[in-house]
Amino acid sequence: MPYSVSSAVLSIAGSDSGGASGVQADLKTCAAFGVHGLSAITAVTAQNLRSVKSVYNVPAREVELQIAALFDDFDIGAVKIGMLGSAANVSAVARTLQRVRARNIVIDPVFVSSSGTALLSARGVAALRKELIPLAVLLTPNLPECRELLGRSVREERAKEAASALLALGSGAVLLKGGHGRRDAVRDVLASGGDVFEFSHPRLPLRARGTGCVLSAAIACGLAQGKPLLAAVDTAEKFLQQALRAAYRPGRRPLHVLLPAPLRET
Repeated sequence: MPYSVSSAVLSIAGSDSGGASGVQADLKTCAAFGVHGLSAITAVTAQNLRSVKSVYNVPAREVELQIAALFDDFDIGAVKIGMLGSAANVSAVARTLQRVRARNIVIDPVFVSSSGTALLSARGVAALRKELIPLAVLLTPNLPECRELLGRSVREERAKEAASALLALGSGAVLLKGGHGRRDAVRDVLASGGDVFEFSHPRLPLRARGTGCVLSAAIACGLAQGKPLLAAVDTAEKFLQQALRAAYRPGRRPLHVLLPAPLRET
């Protein structure tokens, strides 16, 4: 796919040494969309497909400098935010994005790794709620992250109500992902203003790493290319399903890694 030189997408996230999630997944997604991908690294992790061995949070000042340097040279059409690692990084990112007047901010909140390692403290979650989420055009939590943000349990069958409740945190829209549910169909719910849309897909018989990263990065790419939010989400949902069906197993653990590739129109 030819690259778009008119706009770029910035991924503000952690580095996954296993190549399955984080900045690595985001940049692969940008490449599949033909968009120039940029990165501001918030944390360096030592991990494989089994577990996270260690996490080094990049100092907030360095995160701030990375973002400022990129906005100084590139036309950034959208920003995807993933793992931030610390409350200081949350505040630095919020402060810097306001200063550079970033647009089309998509937040995929990352609190815990797939293997159960805590990646953001309670103080960091509070800062995310107060300082960063109100800047976002879209928030894309899964069900456990929704519970953390709302401070209460969330039932899968009440996903529409929960997605609407998350709007009170201040983002322009919310895409509540249903991958952690138990139904045969995975149901993602998009709440935007007074409208609610549903995206449903069969649950595939595999365990995969990086699905939230790829989905949110794909939405950011669509926004950077000028698509309205609903169209960007719809394209990203189809893109994720394609990447899941092409997923492969590179490690010793029976865990799949997504294969982002240009979307085949049907």
